[in-house]
Amino acid sequence: MIAVIGSSNMDIVFNVEHFTLPGETQKALSLDFYFGGKGANQAVAAAKLSEKPVYFCSCLGDDEYGNQISQNFKKYKIEGYYVQKNEKTGRAYIEVDKSGENRIIIFSGANDNVDRNKIDKFFDKYGDEIDICLLQNEIPMHSVEYAISKLKEKGITIIYDPAPVGSTRIESLNDIDFLTPNSKEFMFLCEKERKTASRQISIDFDEYNLGKSMLEFKRISKVKNLILKMGDKGVVYIDKDENFGKIKPLKVNAVDSTGAGDIFNGAFAVAFSETKDLQKSLNFANTAAAISVERKGAQSSIPKREEVLKPLS
Repeated sequence: MIAVIGSSNMDIVFNVEHFTLPGETQKALSLDFYFGGKGANQAVAAAKLSEKPVYFCSCLGDDEYGNQISQNFKKYKIEGYYVQKNEKTGRAYIEVDKSGENRIIIFSGANDNVDRNKIDKFFDKYGDEIDICLLQNEIPMHSVEYAISKLKEKGITIIYDPAPVGSTRIESLNDIDFLTPNSKEFMFLCEKERKTASRQISIDFDEYNLGKSMLEFKRISKVKNLILKMGDKGVVYIDKDENFGKIKPLKVNAVDSTGAGDIFNGAFAVAFSETKDLQKSLNFANTAAAISVERKGAQSSIPKREEVLKPLS
């Protein structure tokens, strides 16, 4: 079974002509509300694409947003989350410009209550059933690190999206099964490693030098598989045997990229749990994410399983 440990938010989305400049006031073209949060996006993607229950360690507030999100989880047979009394549900305030690019401000709210105690109770109830677990950084970093230690202890495959990337510790990446940053996050991690350990990692995004940079980082961090999400440039990866590979991008008419990386991870978890084939799983994930950017919202843009399989057949 697939599990997720992470955040749940209500996404409040402003569609705008352009990203608002410092000191500028602009009128939004539209205002929309979507279910979001990196953890919740991954959980719903996994549930929708596998059509099996997903276990989700997360925390909602006891407010109207929390109630709406809980009803949505029940729809997809997602269980394991907590409701925190006297706390607000997490929110994400998102600007989406006309090209489909986004800029996001997070209010953590109840997500900060995903702690060791809740993680222990979650594993006590579901741990023996879990094969793969997805992690991200929208809950406290000490909780992420504790979850990693528990997952290693139980031999559960870890898919870790280091986003938001600022709090990621290189030391925590040791033996992560699949690390899935996007290109900007990967550059940040390389720069962080260079500053903290005085080791120079060259970053060059032509194919040969990028592979070299990824290999250097993989060896330093001891990540088993490094998967780099490149947006409209596709996906590049280095597997556990240090083989370099590339998944070609799909041509899409991008409307909104919100949640695309989360949908990629959820879809990857589903495919890998079923096939244990890295390349097939990356193709499935890349296709799901590509379809999603042609639609608005995060969870609302997740395609059905048959939509993803059709271009792959």
